[in-house]
Amino acid sequence: MDVIEYIKEKERSIRTRINGLDLKGGSDGHLKQLTYFISHSLNNTLNNSWVSRIKLFSEPEGEQDLQGVKNPKVIAFYRNWQDRIGKEVFVGDWMRVEQSRIDSFADVTGDRQWIHTDPARARDESPFGDTIAHGFLVLSLLPQLTDTVNPEKPPYPEARMVVNCGLDQVRFPHPVKSGSRIRARTTLRSMTPSKRSVEMVNRIEVEVEGSSRIVCVADTLLRLYF
Repeated sequence: MDVIEYIKEKERSIRTRINGLDLKGGSDGHLKQLTYFISHSLNNTLNNSWVSRIKLFSEPEGEQDLQGVKNPKVIAFYRNWQDRIGKEVFVGDWMRVEQSRIDSFADVTGDRQWIHTDPARARDESPFGDTIAHGFLVLSLLPQLTDTVNPEKPPYPEARMVVNCGLDQVRFPHPVKSGSRIRARTTLRSMTPSKRSVEMVNRIEVEVEGSSRIVCVADTLLRLYF
């Protein structure tokens, strides 16, 4: 039962109870006035514009997000994925972060800080005992770690185009030592459908092999066009 029907049912119930009372003396007029007052108040409430904006209890979860969406591919994709919201949807393969990869990233970005590129000094002076990967290097590997750039195995084959819209937040809680292996785990956080696309927010956590520590956490925004 939705909100409007609930209010109507209560109004009918109150009216029936009042009309069924054994009225005596002068109470008849007062109760009739009360009945009129209740009916009038409820009718005003039902006719108020805010009532039309109330989400119905009987409406399936997530279906209200599809109001106004007519693209059948958008609707089908959204319904297919909505029960995965809040669940882990992907676990990637392990990838080794070699010193050569760290050095290449340093050359491209110009960040040649010794904690990344000087193994001898890092062993002597760094609290980590070795060189570590740039945090942004780990971040730049997310597309490969989540296997979203393989043209032979697209993660969303229904979509004709997938656009990276950015990040909500990024953190690097712990460093990645040179030679370590990392992998990504993806949890679907939310979806927002529109006329011809669906925006997905994924929580990606990158872990390092042999440790329970997370080395990167990021909420990524993807827009899938249909």
